[in-house]
Amino acid sequence: MKILIIGGGNMGQTFARSFLSTHIVGADQMFILEKSPEKAKELEGANLGTVYGEPGAYVQQSDLIILAVKPQDFPVLAATIRNYIDKQQVVFSIMAGVKISAIQEQLGTAKVVRAMPNLPAQTGSGMTVFTSASEVTRIELVTVQNLINATGKAIYVDDEAKIDAATAISGSGPAYVFYFMQGLIEAAQQMGFNQAESELLAYQTFKGAIDLFNKSDYSCETWIKKVMSKGGTTEAAFQQFEKQQTKEGFITGVNAALERAIELSKPS
Repeated sequence: MKILIIGGGNMGQTFARSFLSTHIVGADQMFILEKSPEKAKELEGANLGTVYGEPGAYVQQSDLIILAVKPQDFPVLAATIRNYIDKQQVVFSIMAGVKISAIQEQLGTAKVVRAMPNLPAQTGSGMTVFTSASEVTRIELVTVQNLINATGKAIYVDDEAKIDAATAISGSGPAYVFYFMQGLIEAAQQMGFNQAESELLAYQTFKGAIDLFNKSDYSCETWIKKVMSKGGTTEAAFQQFEKQQTKEGFITGVNAALERAIELSKPS
């Protein structure tokens, strides 16, 4: 299997490194198209495969083409690679906001898979939601899912609109987690802990809570009740959270992210 990744940025490199480290493909089966000479030189030094600066016959030789460029760069890219696309190839897009129909139209091909990965894919702990055009076969979908699994977990959805929802939940989600971690760190510092101690307190607390959740069948609500005792410190904190409508405000923020994702996916 030969894979072409178009775009050598963070996510493009993440996929390349994941495929190589899990031995899904060898370096001789990995192609990367990167228009920036500086970035291309960096990629060559990283030994992630054969790096090209311009489209060529190698595009047609690839079994899978991964589009990892910025959405605004896609129309120009599509015009340069359209004539190299073979209709039997699977095109796998991780571009935010670019619909399957737009990719099909601009590339003149039908077999398109659209996905929304997130930043933890860099460490193999990613969460990716993906969908596909009806022309993609079941075997091809399984192949794509196996590739995604090299970067973490995956969920397939039939409704493409859920890709926008995934953008708001798992795509933006790491930033939400860091936001709450930062709040815990700042609170710890205000209480007298130094920077390193505060970061360790926050990190280990988040990690420990996730480990507890993963190793049981309890819901978040049940775990909250297990931590909280009547008249205790946790209850005092939650009384303030409820007073400030913290959860409601958080949900409102996530919905704002969804609205923006939908807005970005509309044709300009």
